[in-house]
Amino acid sequence: MSTYNAGDLQVLKGLDAVRMRPGMYIGTTGSRGLHHLLWEIVDNSIDEAANGYADTVRVTLHKDGSASVEDNGRGIPVDKHPQLGISGVEVVYTQLHAGGKFSGKNYAYSGGLHGVGASVVNALSEWLVCEVYSDFSLYRQEFASVVDEKTGKIVSGKPMTPLLRVGNTRKKGSKTTFLPDKRVFEDITFHHDVVDRRLRELAYLNKGVTIVLTDERLPKDERETTYCYAGGIVDYVRYLNAEKDPLHEDVVYLEGGKDDFFFRCAFQVTDGYTESMFSYVNSIPTGEGGTHETGFKAAYTRAMNEYARRAGLLKEKDANLTGEDYREGMTAVLVCYVKNPQFEGQTKGRLGNSEVRPLIEGLVYDQLALYLEDLSHQETAEKLLEKARAAAAVREAARKAKDIARQKSSLEAAPLVGKLASCTGRRPEENELFIVEGDSAGGSAKQGRDRRFQAILPLRGKPLNAEKKRLDQVLMNEEFRSLITALGTGIGEDFKIGNLKYHRIIILADADQDGAHIRAILLTFFYRYMKELVQEGHIYIGTPPLYLVKKGQMSEYVYDDKALPAAVKRMGKGYAIQRYKGLGEMNPEQLWDTTMNPAHRTLVQVTLEDAAQAERMVTILMGDKVEPRRLYISQQANFNKVDSFEGWVKG
Repeated sequence: MSTYNAGDLQVLKGLDAVRMRPGMYIGTTGSRGLHHLLWEIVDNSIDEAANGYADTVRVTLHKDGSASVEDNGRGIPVDKHPQLGISGVEVVYTQLHAGGKFSGKNYAYSGGLHGVGASVVNALSEWLVCEVYSDFSLYRQEFASVVDEKTGKIVSGKPMTPLLRVGNTRKKGSKTTFLPDKRVFEDITFHHDVVDRRLRELAYLNKGVTIVLTDERLPKDERETTYCYAGGIVDYVRYLNAEKDPLHEDVVYLEGGKDDFFFRCAFQVTDGYTESMFSYVNSIPTGEGGTHETGFKAAYTRAMNEYARRAGLLKEKDANLTGEDYREGMTAVLVCYVKNPQFEGQTKGRLGNSEVRPLIEGLVYDQLALYLEDLSHQETAEKLLEKARAAAAVREAARKAKDIARQKSSLEAAPLVGKLASCTGRRPEENELFIVEGDSAGGSAKQGRDRRFQAILPLRGKPLNAEKKRLDQVLMNEEFRSLITALGTGIGEDFKIGNLKYHRIIILADADQDGAHIRAILLTFFYRYMKELVQEGHIYIGTPPLYLVKKGQMSEYVYDDKALPAAVKRMGKGYAIQRYKGLGEMNPEQLWDTTMNPAHRTLVQVTLEDAAQAERMVTILMGDKVEPRRLYISQQANFNKVDSFEGWVKG
């Protein structure tokens, strides 16, 4: 038997732990983790700006794959640390859990709380150079991840030089340049559009701060983009609603604070039917909401109901309107600054500080009550109430529709007879639901599936575009009603993800325009009415093959046009190509082998990395306005790739 004693315990020193387990620090070594490195450095500069020490941040993407972030803040400390005996720069870039954001003395509010950001970037970079501009002096220190000649192992983020004074300067601030290590990441290419969206968002959240993006890989006349918004989140709401029809011209702006808490909020109500709220804590997106959103919603509902009664629009006998009524069609941006934020949830995207809810509820209520009583805002207030009353009437109609749906909720009920082919498995985490286009493909899928864990729901017709329909209209659509019943979660305020019967929901449609449209319609429905399914990673897109290349007894399935020439070359002369026009052309065995068998298939998981951008793209591509959609397609669409809408929402 092998022995196990204290000598077997491995102690990782310095930054070795980061390189050994990068996923613990940046989530993934794919594209998202790569960009996380850049965000860590950018967020340090944004913290300087948010606390009033800087007004400009410059981000440069270099041709060699490296990136630079520079600000005009106070600069990283260059003096020696009293306990460690090394410069502040070396402490920041080589010591985990070291930084100036723990005590609250140097930063009132900060996105970085654990002191690991800069050192993690250094540990996962091939090389890193830090320059500090302070007291008319230019300081510089270089770091690199090098192979130890004795052990053959990589030493992460090793200081290659001490901190040196290398010149004079009138500038102030810090500049960090780093090259992500290709020994760690699958690809070290920073994507311009990803960086562009995040910097634009940060500029909206930090009013008046100038952020400059320079991409040296682009042609000279396209390299530089400057973001600076004097209106801050008011401009952000206008940007998000650019393709919508607002009910009121002005964007309502509220702000307030108490002790170590401060908030800003901007909202505008449109003629749409869905609520879109984007919240942030210390510039960190909180896509899962939290106590700040809960407090805002409670305050808004209370203030609006009290105003409606004072204005005589709600009589004594009338019941209060609900929060959902008041927030129908609302686009809101909520930004909070919290001294010591506590994040929770699957992706750490939910604020958990219990003290924030009563704080923001009281502050928002007071600010909103003053706004509504201002005579100059009476027209806006009346439009908000009129919209809410109409929403309440629709809600009542939707309640009746849901009552009908509940009466038919069992899997054997009328809407699902002859439709859903359920699976025998009783473990939701192992079960899959294939939403299949058409009866013909549905028949093949039912015969080819593994009935132990795969259920099939054929769509008899094209569902409604949920972007253009109210909830009661969605519930009257037989295709959506069958889908809601099959999933078991309910919808709207009745939605409960814990009741989900299938943890993989796979959209399986033909690889043509109609199939792409059905995928877009289903994704819009899930995004608008069951967004948590997208956030929690339950939605997938199946990828059936486009071609079957055959020669004698040899055959090969090809999944896109780009791969076809190589497959033909492998077959040699005498080959034949079959182009699949639809799933229904495959027999059950072929559909199982290529698209449904977990051992061979490829699924694309739909994710929500940028909620604000997804919101805008759903509106552009699925909304009522034709011109923004035409303009976007003419500028962006690549018809040799998966349709543009899916490209925005899947990761």
